[in-house]
Amino acid sequence: MINLGTIDQEIIRAIQQANSIAIISHIRPDGDALGSLLGMGLSLEQTGLQVQMVLADGVPASFRHLPGAEKVVRRITGEVDLTAVLDCSDLNRTGGVLEDRPVDINIDHHITNLNFARFNLVLPEAVATSAILASRMPAWGLPVTEAVAKCLLSGLVSDTLGFRTPNVTAQDLRLAADLMDAGAPNLSELYQRALVRRSFEGARYWGCGLSKLQRKGRLVFTTLSLSDREIAGYNGNDDADLINMVQTVEDADITLVLVEQPGGKVKVSWRAQPGFDVSRLALKFGGGGHPAAAGAEINGSLEEAKKIIINASLEALEASQSGNGK
Repeated sequence: MINLGTIDQEIIRAIQQANSIAIISHIRPDGDALGSLLGMGLSLEQTGLQVQMVLADGVPASFRHLPGAEKVVRRITGEVDLTAVLDCSDLNRTGGVLEDRPVDINIDHHITNLNFARFNLVLPEAVATSAILASRMPAWGLPVTEAVAKCLLSGLVSDTLGFRTPNVTAQDLRLAADLMDAGAPNLSELYQRALVRRSFEGARYWGCGLSKLQRKGRLVFTTLSLSDREIAGYNGNDDADLINMVQTVEDADITLVLVEQPGGKVKVSWRAQPGFDVSRLALKFGGGGHPAAAGAEINGSLEEAKKIIINASLEALEASQSGNGK
């Protein structure tokens, strides 16, 4: 159990002793990665620190409207006094931008986090890393300006799918209200930008995946190939959030999307209904996440990965249904 008072003091001391800081989040960044990175980064800038906000894959088009998005860089330049990694369960998720630098601060909400830093603020019960920051930053003396509030609220909205995930509590809604009071725009705007709108190419990419949708019992899955990406004209290396649509299929306990990557790799995204834990599945393949949402990246062709992942998912589903894996 984390002693919040102790970890707060350690983080405050580390920030006060630094002149420069690099903040890093994960590859294929989602709304929580962007929201937490920008929210913390912009706030630290207000205190006079030199801040580098780093994403190996840069900023997705769907989040370039957020304040400070133009400041994000793809690598750390020069020396920094402090490093903070946000929303990453392990260092592989940073895309190698740290090189051989040690990690000072690790802030995350994934249950599979490896506690790889000098100071680890890992709260699996939190709905988002942005939520952790929104609740703790005032105690660290970091200002929550209008721009900071907008970024953090966007992360909170994104990771809860508009406050629809089963782990949302009344406190999370109060936190959202506090961010709105601090100047964040209304929820409708952030919800639309983070979860509803998508590019024409992204919609075509969805079509490629949906045309291949399959079911095996209570498992529903599909694949996206490099050829699909080219046909659709989609320039991302993710699934364009297709997994969040696939998980809405009725009578499916586990859903997944496999996305072919360059270099003989395949990204896997799982989603699960309450009572099923896909984070265990992800861990078996070197990934991580939450019981209801997890991911991994594995080596091999798309067809090879599909066979392995489908079999493992069906086995996990059978074990859960028999009462052994819940």
